[in-house]
Amino acid sequence: MSLKDRLQEDWKAAMKNKDKFRANVLNMAKAAILHAEKSDGSTLDDEQVISILTKEVKQRRDSLIEFEKGNRQDLIDQTNKEIEILLEYLPQQLTEEEISEIVKDAVNEVQATSIKDMGKVMAVLMPKVKGRADGKLVNQIVKQYLQ
Repeated sequence: MSLKDRLQEDWKAAMKNKDKFRANVLNMAKAAILHAEKSDGSTLDDEQVISILTKEVKQRRDSLIEFEKGNRQDLIDQTNKEIEILLEYLPQQLTEEEISEIVKDAVNEVQATSIKDMGKVMAVLMPKVKGRADGKLVNQIVKQYLQ
């Protein structure tokens, strides 16, 4: 079953179980996928769907920062629940230790010696961690490693 089909089936189940919150989150994800398909004019495969879901999670994480500044605990809790639901459809997220190991391999592969080589490292690294790690965290670990 494709990821898109799984989203559809889980949305139906949430509707039947009267879980409005989960149904709304899944509906937003489905809408983002549909929007991408219409603008692209093609059907998305699982990898592209993962990319869209990753963007959705990133948007919510960015929103968390603003909600914290505004001291809006209700929105923080709601957004964290949305992120949890979306993460169920993404590949298992890498731990910081796993990311560090992949960074070390990428640095050795491109023979990076300073922060100036960060672009080369990121070019090798991002395809390996796409959808499995937050880009900001990866960027931060690379910077620490190259300093």
